[in-house]
Amino acid sequence: MKLVKLFTYLTASITLFSTNLAAQERIVSIGGDVTEIIYALNAEQQLIGRDSTSIIPERAKSLPDVGYMRQLNTEGILALKPNKIIATEIAQPSVVLEQLKAAGVTVEQVPFKNTAEGVIEKITRIGELLNRKSEAVALSEKFTNEMKTVENSPRDVKVLFVMTRSGNSQMVAGTDTVPDSAIKLVGAKNAMSNAARFVPISQEGVIAANPDLIVLTSLGVKNLGSLDKLWQLPGVAHTTAGKKKQVVIVDDIAFLAFGLTIPQELHKMRQAVEKASQ
Repeated sequence: MKLVKLFTYLTASITLFSTNLAAQERIVSIGGDVTEIIYALNAEQQLIGRDSTSIIPERAKSLPDVGYMRQLNTEGILALKPNKIIATEIAQPSVVLEQLKAAGVTVEQVPFKNTAEGVIEKITRIGELLNRKSEAVALSEKFTNEMKTVENSPRDVKVLFVMTRSGNSQMVAGTDTVPDSAIKLVGAKNAMSNAARFVPISQEGVIAANPDLIVLTSLGVKNLGSLDKLWQLPGVAHTTAGKKKQVVIVDDIAFLAFGLTIPQELHKMRQAVEKASQ
């Protein structure tokens, strides 16, 4: 009986120690997908800052913004006095991450892959880093089940993903991108499958690709100024999608970082693909 009581006491003490240790952590999250998962694991109490791509959930925006994940600044991050950084592996520049380590900050990087399996890896890794393993298992199962509901029977529909940035800069997604994976997951074809990664939009390229459907993100529409301006982009008006005004608007984090909401966004795109195939 004494041994049982001792074991119970030690277990409770270890749990309390782990909880107190976690509560003392001051974490800056770099990467919208990383931040989204931290909130989904109910570990946001440890966050003291985030990067500018961390906009989901809405309440994440109340955290101090340390800038764009590919243009990090050492001083801006250190000003928040963090003791841990959890960042996507595509965070840049690497010299900033090294400077943070040199300053005594623990820097943990999370894998970034353009696949549904990659999301499970991210969830598992972040769950380990935040001592939320059981929550990570539950979240992984939820995400896996949601992905299984996405219809992916083949459709002869060419999809063009257009990424618009502020300053009148537009890119289209080729292979080895999240949009390319998403297009394939709904059974459609990437209209820019002859290009690698993101390439500048061109009139000749868009006309030659002749997409049946165009995909834009919500932020992309905002950067354009209005959806009507999509049809004024080089070559778009001469495509099947342009002539029929066939477009679907999706979530930014889901389509640029393979976020947790990708299943819902894939359902939305699949419906648009089916409509375009009629």
